[in-house]
Amino acid sequence: MPLLEVSNLSIQLQTRRGPAQAVRDVSFTLERGATLGLIGESGCGKSLTALALIGLLPEHARVEGSMRLDGQELLGLSERRWCALRGNRLSMVFQEPMSALNPVHSIGRQVAEPLRLHLGLSRGQAHARATELLERVGIAQAAQRLDDYPHQFSGGQRQRIMIAMALACGPDLLVADEPTTALDVTVQQRILDLLQELVAEHSMALVLISHDLGVIAQNVEQLLVMYGGSVVESGMTEAVFARRAHPYTRRLFAARPQLGAPARQHLPTIAGTVPELVDIPAGCPFAGRCGYTKEYCYVERPQPRMLQVPSLPAPASLASWRQPHVVRCLRDEAIAAGESA
Repeated sequence: MPLLEVSNLSIQLQTRRGPAQAVRDVSFTLERGATLGLIGESGCGKSLTALALIGLLPEHARVEGSMRLDGQELLGLSERRWCALRGNRLSMVFQEPMSALNPVHSIGRQVAEPLRLHLGLSRGQAHARATELLERVGIAQAAQRLDDYPHQFSGGQRQRIMIAMALACGPDLLVADEPTTALDVTVQQRILDLLQELVAEHSMALVLISHDLGVIAQNVEQLLVMYGGSVVESGMTEAVFARRAHPYTRRLFAARPQLGAPARQHLPTIAGTVPELVDIPAGCPFAGRCGYTKEYCYVERPQPRMLQVPSLPAPASLASWRQPHVVRCLRDEAIAAGESA
């Protein structure tokens, strides 16, 4: 049985212009020790999907579908039961640690809190374990810094503290939402290496959200490409990166900086702008911004089509090797055949 099974997850939000479908029919499975990446532009539904996984959606959000953890349905749980899971079996590293950390509590107290709440450790035991966790994530002189407050640490150190909090109880699933944003490349790589080590040591499943395609390529085995709240392409990371079957995936790759490119060369951009949630077409969410758009693209929902996976070296996780390469595009065959936009 997979650790996590998400089926047809849909999230509707209330806006000033009425109800809006922020996430539409997202489905995936995740085994223990497997890694999954979510990529796409801001506002495409990545963070909402992550918040759904740990039960922290906005108060008036309407959720449909199914999310099962070891066979247990998560949708519809009471807040008390969510609290028993959150920080224990399910943890999250938030995008901005200065906002996620409580500025009026010491970091020692914040790291120790889930240990006392979920594992029933005494104050002394929890602080000893908090020291070990902070040392594990690379906080120098951790024992002497337990009484320090978040503002006394650098951005990279605060991110490490967030990781220590998330890992305190040995979760089955860790969701990391842009964990290396605004960090220099050296600190970024250390944090990503740390996450990989912890996944390997504890057979923990990891969901990594990032705008950085290089980070995704190096750190996850499975991939969901999201746009307009929908998954437009999914599969093994190596297979998706090699084929790029959906026009949106192709445009994302074309817009990334290239080593050796001429100085002052403008990067390609994706035409148009991301529509507001209430304006997303009923059919393909990328209709209108895609150069291959036909009239029917606006009204007909693309169904998932499985592509043949090329002969690639099998990754470490056999579970991810079994994931098919799937594209949701009404014109993918014409695009693959070389038809011009």
